[in-house]
Amino acid sequence: MAARSIVIVGAGAFGLAAALELAHRGWRVTVLEQGAVPHPDAASTDISKVVRMDYGSDALYTEMARRAIAGWETWNAQWERPLFHRDGFLILTREAEMPAGGFEQASFALLTNRGMPLQRIRRADLAQRFPAWNAARYGDGYFNPNAGWAESGAVVTMLARRCCRQGVSLHEQAPFAGFLERGSTVCGVRDKQGGEHRADCVLLAVGAWTPFLLPELRPLLRTTGHAVLHFRPEDPRPFSASNFPVWAADIARTGRYGFPANADNIVKVAKHGAGLEIHDPAQPRSVTEADIADGRQFLHESLPALADAPLAGTRQCWYGDSTDGDFLIDHHPGRRGLVVAGGDSGHGFKFAPILGALLADVIERKPHPGAERFLWRNPRAGREEARHI
Repeated sequence: MAARSIVIVGAGAFGLAAALELAHRGWRVTVLEQGAVPHPDAASTDISKVVRMDYGSDALYTEMARRAIAGWETWNAQWERPLFHRDGFLILTREAEMPAGGFEQASFALLTNRGMPLQRIRRADLAQRFPAWNAARYGDGYFNPNAGWAESGAVVTMLARRCCRQGVSLHEQAPFAGFLERGSTVCGVRDKQGGEHRADCVLLAVGAWTPFLLPELRPLLRTTGHAVLHFRPEDPRPFSASNFPVWAADIARTGRYGFPANADNIVKVAKHGAGLEIHDPAQPRSVTEADIADGRQFLHESLPALADAPLAGTRQCWYGDSTDGDFLIDHHPGRRGLVVAGGDSGHGFKFAPILGALLADVIERKPHPGAERFLWRNPRAGREEARHI
């Protein structure tokens, strides 16, 4: 029997994880990427992404993240150098006590009940253990040692290499031009270079570009832009991982989160929230002076030693937001042969080690724990804890 074939449009975390798993299962896999891999505009790129299991009271994402972190450790053992850094995750709130039912308290309660060794961080603890922070501004929180961050762009590069070694046919500089169709059945993809790629199945895994390619999804998905700032402090030592781990600072109110200094002494600070709605996929990606001023104001209040550090660069990161913060991973109900993987909602990358099995099971119509949450659906109310970093 001939191997089943699939064309995957998009070589980010979703697309490459699926390609790797499907190749392992014996599929003949072709991946198309509109630019180079990693694509500089993809959400999967940039220097870092948070890897944590803190999801408020959301048991599904918490369990998925627990398995993903084990997967990151497995990948670290297989790669030439570790790309996941388990430096921990510091979660702070301005209140004297974590508000009942809030993201911080709900995460703390669920993880503690599951036996996670969390460390409560009161104001005095913050001043002693994490001195870069303005402890007068934050009254409560906790530190989760079983978390950290991944070198996201480098991870995408590594996954692409592994795919090629597994026999995946990876086509860079091959922008999507349209589907090949027989009636209502999708049987392949055309690229803008004139190539035709026929297959038994097509997986569309294009992140923030999804609602532009499938306008019928616009009630559920929207594309948003979020400012990312890279600082280069003159003295990076106060921002080393040992005393400045990945953090979220009263995130439901401020949207602010960030990372320790990386190997190039860059400290990344970002803001998660509703974002700027993107209406044209060709529009420029720009971080404004107002975005920078807003970021520096937060730093003056919370991390004063970083507030005047020179900017090393900026980036407007585009999310493919769903209305509820859940992923969309399902067969298209009106186009046989087409599967969609989208709705990253700014928090998908951390799940890369387990995404391949999830996507492959959905493609093969096999049961997978939690997959029913990601089915094709009408817009529904959001879960705020699922939308944070």
